[in-house]
Amino acid sequence: MNTFDILQQLIDSEGSDIHIVPGSPPTIRVEGVLKPVDGAPVLTEKQSETLIHPLLTQEQKDYVEVNKELDFAYQYLDKGRFRVNVYLSQGGLSAALRLIPNRIKTLEELHLPKVFHDFTQYKQGIILITGPTGEGKSTSLAAIINEINHARAEHILTIEDPIEFVYEPQKSVISQREITQDTHGWDIALKSALREDPDVVLVGEMRDFETIASAITVAETGHLVFATLHTATAAQTIDRIIDVFPAAQQSQVRQQLASTVQAIVSQRLVPTLNGKRTAALEVMLGTPAIRNLIREAKTYQIDNVIQTSASKQMMLLETHLQTLVQQGSISSLVAQEYSFRKDDMDRLLNKTSQVKE
Repeated sequence: MNTFDILQQLIDSEGSDIHIVPGSPPTIRVEGVLKPVDGAPVLTEKQSETLIHPLLTQEQKDYVEVNKELDFAYQYLDKGRFRVNVYLSQGGLSAALRLIPNRIKTLEELHLPKVFHDFTQYKQGIILITGPTGEGKSTSLAAIINEINHARAEHILTIEDPIEFVYEPQKSVISQREITQDTHGWDIALKSALREDPDVVLVGEMRDFETIASAITVAETGHLVFATLHTATAAQTIDRIIDVFPAAQQSQVRQQLASTVQAIVSQRLVPTLNGKRTAALEVMLGTPAIRNLIREAKTYQIDNVIQTSASKQMMLLETHLQTLVQQGSISSLVAQEYSFRKDDMDRLLNKTSQVKE
């Protein structure tokens, strides 16, 4: 079995990830579940290296040898694009590959709420999609960006590490920049963005103080910014952003964030009853009430505002999980497992079961 047999098996299985690690067989992830590649042996360090090297140029091999890890994108024929991280594990060459589908799905195909269409209409501000790695954040963002691409004549600028979805220009002009290949760093690329006349800026990930500060500045200067962050709830996202700044700057950042935030979406992919996965979401919108809480450092009250603002299309994750249970998409056990607020989830599920009775 060679490298390309494994890539093909993942595509045929409609999976998402491949893991190549010495001491384990090559493993793929399908609908969130890991399973060994059919007929593959436990890999030695040499076999692992043999599988990974065809993905690398000589320059990339040299880089890994010095720096111990590397992110890059790999195009497999015309069948799929992979986001690849090559790294050392106990001295052995290892790799994690994430499949990026060739076709960008629409918001409807992803079963995302109607409020996501509203996100494509904003002219400025910042919209964040948050959650752990592998929860579909990039896929949701790509659907939003591509809808803008088809509907509006804008300059869309993406800054990614590496480039994931490749957009085909429709009404928009699209510039896609990759860290190390097209720019030396996130903060440099974001500062440069202000001189590149963008209307929409996609930041692959807000990783640190410099990136977060630059993204907020870009939004504050009249651009529409989309970005991802590894946080759980909407309120935690606000706290995380503010906490990366020195104490002396936090009051100013609250003012900036309050004036620029348009929406924060927390996303999880949860297993459905038919063996697939679907997105469960928490949605916070930048209403006057939310902006005021951010300004006054009262983020602990944000959950209450979201909970009482269903008419404005806001919802806590638990509310969406309850809806998915009511629709027969997921089980009550899955809802409980993936909820952030266990007591609230139990209360909502009890209410749902009483209604059924």
